[in-house]
Amino acid sequence: MKAVILAGGFGYRLGIDRTKNPKPLIEIGGKPLIWYIMKNYSFNGIKDFIICTGYKHDSFIKFFSKFNKYEKKSKVIRISKNSFLIEFKNKVNWKIKIVFTGLKTNTGGRIKKISNLIGQKEIFCVSYADSISDINIKEEIKFHLKKKKIATLAAVSIPNRFGVLKIKNDSVKSFLEKPTINSSKINGGYFIFSKKIMNYIKSDNTALEEYPMERLCKLNQINGFSHNGFWQTVDNMKDKKFLNSLYILKKGPWNKKNKIWKNVV
Repeated sequence: MKAVILAGGFGYRLGIDRTKNPKPLIEIGGKPLIWYIMKNYSFNGIKDFIICTGYKHDSFIKFFSKFNKYEKKSKVIRISKNSFLIEFKNKVNWKIKIVFTGLKTNTGGRIKKISNLIGQKEIFCVSYADSISDINIKEEIKFHLKKKKIATLAAVSIPNRFGVLKIKNDSVKSFLEKPTINSSKINGGYFIFSKKIMNYIKSDNTALEEYPMERLCKLNQINGFSHNGFWQTVDNMKDKKFLNSLYILKKGPWNKKNKIWKNVV
């Protein structure tokens, strides 16, 4: 099975940081965002990657050509200009194909552009390249296969960075330190699709989150896989600082003996 990572956006809200690197290569705790995403896929048995690039495409080529900087027990083999095989000592290897999908192509359009790399009857994963999560992708795939719909998305709880008070008659009755808001779920950006999704992507300008997903909702063709574990997107500099503070304070999921990122200490 393949994992398609959408890494072509401009990342405007990150401000000055994006002039150095595209958002997926911005580091959290000394490791790029995309590394965390790929490590989770690999942990769940998916090691065949298609990375859809746009802005600063060459930065991804440079990053993967020196990938052993981040994985010391790895060897990088460059197959072609845009294709890499990364060999891990005593581990199954990663296959990585980097595809330039246009500077201004929208999320749906990027998926359409790599359609020829996906088998006709193959299901495949898709992720944005800016969210760190310990989602159980293997379980999401099982869920998708059981439900037999065109699409499955990860439904995640909205992170809350502030303590919540319960007040009655001017007295504080309870204090919850930064609880997760469970009443609402949002799209966590981890999808499973059948090849039929391509039929709902009209052009390069199609946003995955608009017509394709809206249409599939009306057709009752989207599953919602609930994930209640860690999830945090990096949408702006505040988000980046928040995740780096978790790393420094050793409060992130990578500091809790999580096998996904066991090398991050």
